[in-house]
Amino acid sequence: MKVWGYFRSSAAFRVRIALALKGLDPEQAFVHLRKAEQRAPDYLARNPLGLVPTLEDGPATITQSLAICEYLDETHPEPAFLPEGAADRARVRALAYTIACDIHPINNLRILQYLLKTLKVDKAAHDEWYRHWIAVGFEALEKLLADGKTGKFSHGDTPTLADICLVPQVFNAKRFYADSELAAYPRIMAIFANCLAHAAFQKALPERQPDFEPG
Repeated sequence: MKVWGYFRSSAAFRVRIALALKGLDPEQAFVHLRKAEQRAPDYLARNPLGLVPTLEDGPATITQSLAICEYLDETHPEPAFLPEGAADRARVRALAYTIACDIHPINNLRILQYLLKTLKVDKAAHDEWYRHWIAVGFEALEKLLADGKTGKFSHGDTPTLADICLVPQVFNAKRFYADSELAAYPRIMAIFANCLAHAAFQKALPERQPDFEPG
């Protein structure tokens, strides 16, 4: 098994968490997004969209972080990323998709760079774009977590796919929001703190990756 990633990528961070929760330690390869290594022909042959992460497992090459997480859950069932029961599984997926499909895509690196470099928006407008969509998403997520099924983690007291998505998104948000501002989302931040106390989440932290760069 081999995984291509970048320490600062939220999507790659999700997969690192998933691998750590499953106790898997694949070979790592690094794709420096800010140096445009994702556009290299050999990488595009592996992942035509030019994004990270990419997972190779024997003959299988899998792109998209949630597809990778569900693949790992199916091939290594314990601990499970989804709870029992169709309604609870749908709840966890909805929380995960709120982050991975509605918040993250419009705030990831290539979108922010397009705003700055192609559309020529100024830095203030760029930052306002980011903060607006985080606020919209986090306000909704905070309400979704208020349905009585949240425990230490997003669903009960064990990590799920929702937490795999939540932690990288909060890390991302902390680049543009002060901790005092994020306190407006107490459920999100309580879950975030509980996740950071878990060994698998600690192992996956950006600053603990071989390709980490400060700043």
